[in-house]
Amino acid sequence: MDFGGLRPLYLRDDTGFTAGGGGAATLGFGQARPVDVRAVRRAPVLGWRQRIADFDPVVDLGARIGSGEWWRGLATCTLLCGGAIATAPGLTPLPGATPPALSAAQWREARALGFAPLALGGDTGRRMAATDAVEPLVDTPERPTIDLTATLGRGDGFARVLERAGVAAGEAQAVAARVAAVVPLGAIRPGTRLDLTLGRRASRAQPRPLDALAFRARLDLKLAIERIGGALVLRPTPIAVDDTPLRITGRVGSSLYAAARAAGAPAPAVAGYIRALSARLSIGRDVRANDRFDLIVAQRRAATGEVETGDLLYAGLDQGSRRTRLLKWTVGGQSQFFEASGVGERRGAMTQPVVGHLTSGFGMRRHPLLGFSRFHRGVDFGAAYGSPIVAATGGTVSYSGWHGGHGNYVMIQHGGGIATAYGHMSRIVARAGTRVAQGQLIGYVGSTGLSTGPHLHYEVYRNGVAINPTSIRFTTTSQLAGRDLAAFRATLARLLAVRPGASAQGGQ
Repeated sequence: MDFGGLRPLYLRDDTGFTAGGGGAATLGFGQARPVDVRAVRRAPVLGWRQRIADFDPVVDLGARIGSGEWWRGLATCTLLCGGAIATAPGLTPLPGATPPALSAAQWREARALGFAPLALGGDTGRRMAATDAVEPLVDTPERPTIDLTATLGRGDGFARVLERAGVAAGEAQAVAARVAAVVPLGAIRPGTRLDLTLGRRASRAQPRPLDALAFRARLDLKLAIERIGGALVLRPTPIAVDDTPLRITGRVGSSLYAAARAAGAPAPAVAGYIRALSARLSIGRDVRANDRFDLIVAQRRAATGEVETGDLLYAGLDQGSRRTRLLKWTVGGQSQFFEASGVGERRGAMTQPVVGHLTSGFGMRRHPLLGFSRFHRGVDFGAAYGSPIVAATGGTVSYSGWHGGHGNYVMIQHGGGIATAYGHMSRIVARAGTRVAQGQLIGYVGSTGLSTGPHLHYEVYRNGVAINPTSIRFTTTSQLAGRDLAAFRATLARLLAVRPGASAQGGQ
């Protein structure tokens, strides 16, 4: 049967085969009608609006590769990428405005708000600027006076402390000048507390005037400044001070240092005591547990209760049959411990001027740089560059400076025709005309002048003639006589009359 090129659909059900379709209105097998092809050809073509609505601008370039739709999508993608590249901004940085440099006033204002000045104690004297959280008041009443406390720091200036507390700069300088007329400002100890009273000011833009100032200038002096009749008046107040020294005695026991410290002696005094005794005897070998130590320390006790402890004045050791008594005495501007008989410190052999090893001896030798033999007037000590050089014994520096092949050179006169010299230093510390003690630093090891490396060239002269430094052995002794010996013995008797612990009780 001719169905016009169309085939009917058949569905199987319980009664047999019947014609089927995709919709509710389905023609039966006997009702099938042929399709009119001419009618299909006469169907109207889709309009341009429908085509625009059906147009898909986003084409999947991964599907139907090579088709017209794919090529159209590729062209669209190329145009979009080219437009993006053509309109992209360049990589050249955009110029911006540079702020001008801060002026001096602006820099001080900015520094006042920094963390570093505040951490150092706010030494700029300026207040921090208000933040957005601060609500200004229309008007606030001022206190008529302000009482405050300031502390003099180490290396601080007296006037600077007053300015930091709020005193005007001119007034602070005037107060410092008044104080300096009574006591040197450098003699006021760091940590001294200043009690200030600032008065009423004429306007908020001006600093408050200083109405009163009180502080302890020395152990025996208190200073107060008051404003009377518009002028500042300085009033010193002396404080009674007991200068009786402190005497401490006790049994040595297992440790001399521990026993003296347990008895109440200050640590610096005990260290000086042991150094003084060690110049006469061996602390480890000669001192026994049953021996008794005796030391006297300078001490000042104010009537207000403050105590100042000074240097060691007397060092004694009672060993039964042997008694050591040493008094500190000043002769020629130098202090040393003298025995009760008036004999001062005894110094034996010279101290080796540098820590090192002997590399060249005294006598004829072949010079390492000049290439011929000549007399070597001293000895050489090999040491590291920059090692400290000390005086072999006490004396006066007669020469300090450059000395030809010796480079940096120092010569010291020790009396009795004895002199020592030190060459090839990298740096000189001792200066001509100054007096140096045994073991005092005078320079550092170097390689100046005619030298092949860092070392110390050390010479010893007797009456202007060079001698072998390793052969000399001599002792220097100070001996008091006349009025000096009488004053020495009187002072020793006065100190030995002090009872142990008497100063701590306020008298003898």
